[in-house]
Amino acid sequence: MDKLRFQSFGSGSSGNCYFIGNASNGLLIDAGLGVRSIRKYLRNLGLDFENIWGVFVTHDHADHIKGVGSIGEKHRVPIYSTRQVHEGIQRSYCVTEKLCSSRKFIEKDETIQVGDFKITAFPVSHDATDNVGYTIEYKEKRFTFATDLGYISDEVAAHLGSADFIVLEANYDVQMLQQGSYPLYLKNRISSKTGHLSNDQTGQFLAENYNPRLQHIFLCHLSRENNLPDVAYTTIQNYLENSRIIVGKDVQLITLDRLTPSELYIF
Repeated sequence: MDKLRFQSFGSGSSGNCYFIGNASNGLLIDAGLGVRSIRKYLRNLGLDFENIWGVFVTHDHADHIKGVGSIGEKHRVPIYSTRQVHEGIQRSYCVTEKLCSSRKFIEKDETIQVGDFKITAFPVSHDATDNVGYTIEYKEKRFTFATDLGYISDEVAAHLGSADFIVLEANYDVQMLQQGSYPLYLKNRISSKTGHLSNDQTGQFLAENYNPRLQHIFLCHLSRENNLPDVAYTTIQNYLENSRIIVGKDVQLITLDRLTPSELYIF
């Protein structure tokens, strides 16, 4: 059996891109990095764009779509998202090569098959044109991505609660945000229900909704200004261990770096 593989190429406001696949093919979740960087990271895995069955876009903010034009049109990789997200991509200043033949439309809450993977998009609360997370199923393993969201709805909770592996936002530390230099409107935007998840929100959710099938928690989209990897990790570890969920034994907890690829995880 070809094992499931995961690597974060970058996670944060400077650019988001995640690979999920096997030794010979796979998918990208978002493509918010430069195309050359993404290609270099794929080649480090022994892959290239010809091995990518599709890019699945969560929303149309620049740090998630920077590379989709070239990947889609020059490298002929299908770009999947909802019709509204695709409309936002076409309007975006950061996508200089507009999508045409590579556009693929998907619907929320409908499962599609791409290669060896079953992919289901689900709605999340964020302030882009449209916003989704993804659950990807591969050989009875479930991997759920929820990367930008202001709160966890019941539907998002259901996806996260039935996953073996999750990539979930832990964007900011409440105290660092409140005491930081951001203007009030931006602080309010970040902490709103269409903004981002705090370490506390993520930790509380995980502690209250832990399922023993959950093996790995990857914390993504940490703020450069309002969070630190150690702060996010410790906050969430404390929530889990206060609920008698032991990190390193019951579940693995990993913070994903903003600017550099993670290690390659093989499950």
